[in-house]
Amino acid sequence: MKIEHKCSISIIKIICVSLILLALSGAGIIVMATQVNTVTITLASGYELTVLTNKTNVSEILAESNIVLAENERVTPDLNEDITTNKSIIIRDKSIQEIQVAKISENGINTTLEEILDSYSPIIEKIVTQEEEIPFETITKDVSNSGENTRNKVIRQGENGVKQVTYKIKYKNDQEIEKTVLSEVVIKEPIDKIVQVQNNVTTRSSSTSRNSSTGTTIFKVTAYCPCAKCCGKFASGYTASGTKATAGRTIAASSQFDFGTKLLINGTTYTVEDRGGAITGNKIDIYCNTHAEAIAWGVKYLPVQVVE
Repeated sequence: MKIEHKCSISIIKIICVSLILLALSGAGIIVMATQVNTVTITLASGYELTVLTNKTNVSEILAESNIVLAENERVTPDLNEDITTNKSIIIRDKSIQEIQVAKISENGINTTLEEILDSYSPIIEKIVTQEEEIPFETITKDVSNSGENTRNKVIRQGENGVKQVTYKIKYKNDQEIEKTVLSEVVIKEPIDKIVQVQNNVTTRSSSTSRNSSTGTTIFKVTAYCPCAKCCGKFASGYTASGTKATAGRTIAASSQFDFGTKLLINGTTYTVEDRGGAITGNKIDIYCNTHAEAIAWGVKYLPVQVVE
């Protein structure tokens, strides 16, 4: 009887130990089957937090993290969905998302909200330096004394200047959305165009008509100076006859007048001492000391008489 009693006790111990082992192994299996995930939650303010959870449902994860959505907020993925493979939850302002969806819907594009948000492009800023033209201005000088029969004569052609401009340009989707000037440096100043309003001079026959009683002829009389604009870049201040050009004395005339010929023009006696490529026929160029004086003279049609 004692032996049988001992055997029954041993069997009971074996059964108890087996049950304990089975319980422990079952708990281990349950623990192993429960997977712990690292989930990133981005709030509407932009703040990110990382949580450890064994849940996969979005609403359950938020509840576990004590996060409650406001009325104007929505979450991606939706509350009733599970987290995606990237294991992230994003909370955004609902009104902004609805505006973006509405814009794309107007264009007839079918897409998901997540695709819309993923396609958002950042704004890129660039500093760009480029050369630009500075337009010249036109200056009009009226020397007609308010005459009725006038014409415009270009005294000097205008020329655009050049400046270097540095911009800050903002781009979005490779499209320029904003352009701000940071600095400007003038490389070349513009040259103003000068137009002179003058009287039209007419004679009975032509500009070369001769007055038989006085022995005079109407000439087109202009003026020049020793600058590069009037005489070219090789201007020296000496005339074609070799004399030193002198204001009030020197004039350029065509070969119809020999060097040294005295001509009476507008009450002053000048000497033919110079020639010019544009001085042909009945044209005369009077020498001035400065370019400003030459421009001020302009173009005049005057009687010219040879002084014997």
